[in-house]
Amino acid sequence: MVIKKALKTDLNTLYLITKSCAKHLMEQGIFQWNEMYPSKEILLNDIELRQIWKLETKSEIVGLIALTKMENPEYEPVKWLTKNQHNLYIHRLAVHPNFQGKGFAQKLMDFAEKFALENNYDSIRLDTFSKNKRNLKFYEQRNYIKLESVYFPNQSEFPFYCYEKILDV
Repeated sequence: MVIKKALKTDLNTLYLITKSCAKHLMEQGIFQWNEMYPSKEILLNDIELRQIWKLETKSEIVGLIALTKMENPEYEPVKWLTKNQHNLYIHRLAVHPNFQGKGFAQKLMDFAEKFALENNYDSIRLDTFSKNKRNLKFYEQRNYIKLESVYFPNQSEFPFYCYEKILDV
């Protein structure tokens, strides 16, 4: 297993993974991702900004994670635990449904947390869909603290919960 920066040549595979995850979630009645998000354009932008990593096992891409220091405008009203100075934001964590349940999401989060520590970030911030109970449990078990709700109307009428983990440097 290896985690490394995604390349433009990986775009179609990354898009297929996110679409497979969206379909898998919808089949469970979780309407977190849809045909508009994440788009191929968003993934390409992640690649061009060098802020998306791929997880490969046996030379096959099975997961991805975007790490950025840019704050979403939707996060502006959130009362975070740390100052808005040097924070890492996680987006688009995805593991292809055929490879879920094997610890790959944990590996991607371990990577993100190590990356944040090595780059002296104060905290890691993210949001996850309020109706995705599995994700809520996943982040809370990793000691992320649930804060306020934000809304992404193009994705759902339901809120997304913001989480933050302060890093012990």
